[in-house]
Amino acid sequence: MNNSVDRLIYLVVGARPNFMKAAPLIRALEERAPEIEYLLVHTGQHYDYEMSRAFFEDLDMPDPDIYLGVGSGSHAEQTAKIMVSLEKEILSRKPDLIVVFGDVNSTLAASVVASKLMIPVAHVEAGLRSFDRTMPEEINRIVTDVLSELLFATERDAVENLRREGIPEEKIYFTGNVMIDTLVTFTDKARNSDITERLGLKKKGYAVLTLHRPSNVDVPEVFEGILRALAEVSRNLPVVFPVHPRTRKRLAEFGLLGRFSDVFKSPPAERGIILIDPVKYTEFLALEMRSLFVLTDSGGIQEETTFLGVPCLTLRNNTERPVTLEVGTNTLVGTEPRRIIEEAARILRGEGKKGEIPELWDGRASFRIAEIIRSKMGELR
Repeated sequence: MNNSVDRLIYLVVGARPNFMKAAPLIRALEERAPEIEYLLVHTGQHYDYEMSRAFFEDLDMPDPDIYLGVGSGSHAEQTAKIMVSLEKEILSRKPDLIVVFGDVNSTLAASVVASKLMIPVAHVEAGLRSFDRTMPEEINRIVTDVLSELLFATERDAVENLRREGIPEEKIYFTGNVMIDTLVTFTDKARNSDITERLGLKKKGYAVLTLHRPSNVDVPEVFEGILRALAEVSRNLPVVFPVHPRTRKRLAEFGLLGRFSDVFKSPPAERGIILIDPVKYTEFLALEMRSLFVLTDSGGIQEETTFLGVPCLTLRNNTERPVTLEVGTNTLVGTEPRRIIEEAARILRGEGKKGEIPELWDGRASFRIAEIIRSKMGELR
């Protein structure tokens, strides 16, 4: 938090992806807009304070100024808890701007509360669309963008989406991708990580897997099909699988841990699926950088692999980040086992996508956003 009291903004985060987007903006605000005071508000959407502390420390972020501790729950329960708690905080300090990140429930909740209290909202990562409203994140994105006064887009497609939806041109800013700012900042730290040595992995001799979306892990037949494909892929090289707590719970519930025990091996391993606990950001970045390819259903990882030039197979039928397909290293493979196996085999033959770095993914997006916020503060209220 800065010491100036000329203007006050809240930076609202709630889940791990938010931390990676907020960290560079905090540094940029301190450098480019020292007259603006910020308060970091952590809703506690996904992690309790002690668990999230490791992420904050890894990203060199300050401790939250406000911790709401809402915890888990259904989408409605969680969103409602955040709204009730955040409303009290906003009324007590009356910030001039609320900055939200990405598409999690905290993003939606903060946007709705701020708008009803006539506090302007700035959305970092605006305009992304999967065009699939069965995804809760899609609803969060659409509503947040409608309610925002400043919309910071990561790619040209996002800008066009906002225009088509009738967002006034003067609210839209193409600033680039703050996730890449964080990646650039911590590349050297990731290079120095010894995680691959600890796991007995060889550079470009393994793949990385992440799975967490309900459409993939909450439906037994879908989850089983994906794991069946991965078992086949892992016959050729080890697949490192940092298991999200929710995903691990589903593995146990569906009886899949026992069924796949023959391919779940402890490192070091020349093949098989290697289950590990979730790792720090810089450790995961190191795993990505040194891998032959990545399999994921995460949006942020599609962006990271594109910047790193690592082929990415996205286990979904759509993506809200089309630039990773058009310019980057990403390929949509869905969840059909045969397609997953075929595309992995292409990469093993040396035919993976090479890709290029998208426009304005240069590590400077947060500075552009900070300068826009600084210039617009006087006009917003």
